[in-house]
Amino acid sequence: MSTPPVAAPSVPAGGLFAVVNAVHGRIAPRFRRAEARARARRYLAGLLAPVERKNGWQLAEQMGEAGPQGVQRLLNAADWDADAVRDDLRAFVMERLGASDGVLVLDETGFLKKGTKSVGVQRQYSGTAGRRENQQIGVFLLYASAHGATFLDRALYLPEVWAGDAPRRAEAGVPEAVPFATKGELATAMLARAFAAGVPAAWVVGDTVYGHDEVRQWLEDQGRSYVLAVPATHGVWTAAHQVEARVLADGLADHAWTPLSAGEGSQGARLYDWACFALPYEVAPGMAHWLLVRRSCSDPTERAYYRVYGPADTPVATMVRVAGRRWCIEVAFEEAKGLVGLDQYEVRGWTAWHRHITFALLAHAALVVARTGAPDPAPERERGARRAP
Repeated sequence: MSTPPVAAPSVPAGGLFAVVNAVHGRIAPRFRRAEARARARRYLAGLLAPVERKNGWQLAEQMGEAGPQGVQRLLNAADWDADAVRDDLRAFVMERLGASDGVLVLDETGFLKKGTKSVGVQRQYSGTAGRRENQQIGVFLLYASAHGATFLDRALYLPEVWAGDAPRRAEAGVPEAVPFATKGELATAMLARAFAAGVPAAWVVGDTVYGHDEVRQWLEDQGRSYVLAVPATHGVWTAAHQVEARVLADGLADHAWTPLSAGEGSQGARLYDWACFALPYEVAPGMAHWLLVRRSCSDPTERAYYRVYGPADTPVATMVRVAGRRWCIEVAFEEAKGLVGLDQYEVRGWTAWHRHITFALLAHAALVVARTGAPDPAPERERGARRAP
């Protein structure tokens, strides 16, 4: 009999045990061998257990195994498709947290590493460290609704120096079909998968990495609304000439700013001053473009800028609320690293990275669903099936 995982604070252990069983029941058919299927359940439970360091040895001990060989086999050599399990993750999250006003959030996080062997590692910048470090970068897609917020998808960023180095790719197990892709291209691929799967989302949100033309234009071509951060130097056309966003904001009078909350944070409402400019760009019927500016109430020189595309009657308060949803992914990264071992892996290869990360996202989703008490729709589906002629 499986031992229930120990719940994080404020999560009933019994509720988490039931959700883990539901998650494992969904993914179990992806594992052809009973041994791998059972180990996947134990690995998922181990990620949710209060293990000090969720590496191969300590997880193996938590799982009741004599050494890390079984864990290593699950992540490196066992016969299962991490992308198929990722699709199961997305379906599970939609069943439990899906809502018509959901928001898709893009962001990246770094995984600090030593040496040069871990796939995709190099000295590169990420907000995780706040500077250039030897690290891997993962791009993630999160789903946020009134029911909760958790991840749907992940992609490892493969720098150009890696993408063009055939021997290094082969050693790390990078498939030949994987080309170099910018972070924006990885983001649009994840969004495309979500849209193709029918994920209900009213808006897409992201920081400045994803506010460039390639992502914005792609979303507009898909007919999707967005609030994407842009740098202060971002140029916008107004009054027949191009102006930097910061210059437009510099010229605003005090009465042009409105205090609005971008949502609740750990210290209460995230209150800022906001201003909004309508932009004279061609759009689909019923849609509009804006430049949204956020200003600190305590330091007026501290500002952030967003390009917004959405229904023409969108209130500024809605834009602000949507912009504030980006904080959901920062909280989720903190939880996933601190509670379910997102960054505590000791694998180097392409396949193993995607497998561990997928397990960690499943564990985080289980934690969020158990914490929010989102109901399992399976009993209703079964009743409907029994009623069907």
